[in-house]
Amino acid sequence: MTLLLLVLGLLLLVAGAEGLVRGGSKLAAAAGISPLVIGLTVVAYGTSMPEMVVSVTAGFTGQVDIALGNVVGSNIFNVLFILGISALIVPLVVSQQLVRRDVPLMIAVSIVTLLLGLDGKISRLDGLFLSAGVIAYTAFVIHHSRKENKNLQDEYARAYGGTQETSLQSWMINTAFIVGGLGLLVLGSRWLVEGAVSIAQSLGVSELVIGLTIVAAGTSLPEVATSIIASIRGERDIAVGNVVGSNIFNILGVLGLSSIVAPDGIHVSPAALRFDIPVMIAVAVACLPIFFTGNVIARWEGTLFLGYYAAYTLYLVLAAAQHAALPAFSLAMIWFVMPLTVLTLVVVTVRVIRTRGRDTVS
Repeated sequence: MTLLLLVLGLLLLVAGAEGLVRGGSKLAAAAGISPLVIGLTVVAYGTSMPEMVVSVTAGFTGQVDIALGNVVGSNIFNVLFILGISALIVPLVVSQQLVRRDVPLMIAVSIVTLLLGLDGKISRLDGLFLSAGVIAYTAFVIHHSRKENKNLQDEYARAYGGTQETSLQSWMINTAFIVGGLGLLVLGSRWLVEGAVSIAQSLGVSELVIGLTIVAAGTSLPEVATSIIASIRGERDIAVGNVVGSNIFNILGVLGLSSIVAPDGIHVSPAALRFDIPVMIAVAVACLPIFFTGNVIARWEGTLFLGYYAAYTLYLVLAAAQHAALPAFSLAMIWFVMPLTVLTLVVVTVRVIRTRGRDTVS
C-alpha cells in the first residue's frame, strides 16, 4: 500500500505539472508574452512545481529532511542525470548567452545554501532572503531575454509560440488546466511525502536519504521529459536552460518558501553539510569547464555525468546500510575517480584554449 501511494503520488505530480505548464503557457501566449519569456519562466518554473509543492508540504508538516533532501537531490539529479542522458541522445551545443550568465549564478546560490546552513538551520529570515532572490532572478531573466539573438528567440518560438486562441472558451479551458494541475500537485505531494516517510521508517533509513533519492528523482520527472524531448527535437538551448533555470529556482524559490512555512525553519543535518550540499556545489562547478570549452556537452561528458550520478546514489545506499564496502568505495572515489576526472577536464580545457588561440592568430 505504501509503495502504491508513492507511485500514485509521483503520477499525480507529473500530470499536475503538465497541466500547469500547458495552461500557463497558452494563457501567457494569449496575453502577448514572448515565447522566450514563457520558456524561461512559465515552463521552467512550472516543471519545478513538484519540487515546490512537495518541499513546502514536507516543511509545513515537519518533515524538513525531506524538504531539504528534495531540493539538494533534485539539483544533483538535474545536472548529472538529465544533462547526462540528454547529451547521450545528441551532443548539446550550448550557445545560449543566458546559460553563460546563469551557470555562475547557479554556483553562487549553491554556495549560499551551504553558508546559510552552517548554523544548522535555514531560518524563516533566510527563507525570505532566498524568496526575494527568486523575484530578482525572474526580473533579471525577463530583462535580459530582450537582448538574446534571433536564433535563440526562434528556437523558443518553435517550442512555445504559435497562434493562440483568445476566445472565452479557450481562456476557461486553460484556466481549468492550471487549477486542475495545482490540485493534482497538492494531492500528489501529500501522497508522495506520506509514502516516502513510511518507506524510510520501514527500511530504517533517514528521511534525508529518501528525499535525496526517490523523492528528488520523482519530482524531477517533468524536467526529464522537457529536456529529453527538447534534445530529440534539436532544441538544445531549451534542454540545457531548463536544467540550469530549474536548479536556481529550486534553491531560491522552493527552499526559500519551504523555510518560511516550516514551523522552525529547515533543519540542516551535519550529514548534508558534510557531503550532500558540497556535492551539489561540486556538480554546479563541474558545469563551468564543460559548458564553456567549445560550448558543447559531448557524449563522453554525458556518460561521465551519468556515471557520477550512479556513484553518488551507490554511496548513499552503502552509507544508509552501513555496508562494509563503504570505506573502500569512498577511497576509490576520492583518490582515483575524482582526480582522473579533474585531470581530464583540465586537459580538455587547455586544448580548447590552444585551439582558440591558433584560430585567433590565423
